[in-house]
Amino acid sequence: MGGRNELGRDGEELAQQYLESCGIVVLERNWRCREGELDIIATDGVSLIVCEVKTRSGTGYGQPAEAVSAAKVARIRRLAYRWLSIYRVRWVPVRFDVLAIVWRAGDSPGIRHIEGAF
Repeated sequence: MGGRNELGRDGEELAQQYLESCGIVVLERNWRCREGELDIIATDGVSLIVCEVKTRSGTGYGQPAEAVSAAKVARIRRLAYRWLSIYRVRWVPVRFDVLAIVWRAGDSPGIRHIEGAF
């Protein structure tokens, strides 16, 4: 693990592997539009799952999930509905999850999957 950007990329890769090990199919990673980015868009065969991945090297500034502010939640919801509109996905339940990862140098990462976080 290197700098902050590399830690984030490594965390998203780990999150994808974790989700796939749970039987969740990842449809897209790092989907971008003018308004922002969605980390992971996936499905469990029933719902569309929009995952926000937060990776930290420690908890000195709080738990990773605490970084998902009300403003971030609102932006993720707007982006998700934009994605649904662009791909013309209709009448599918949408679930918003947070994957909070603490990955200290030299340690195995800890993953907390918060289903239906918001």
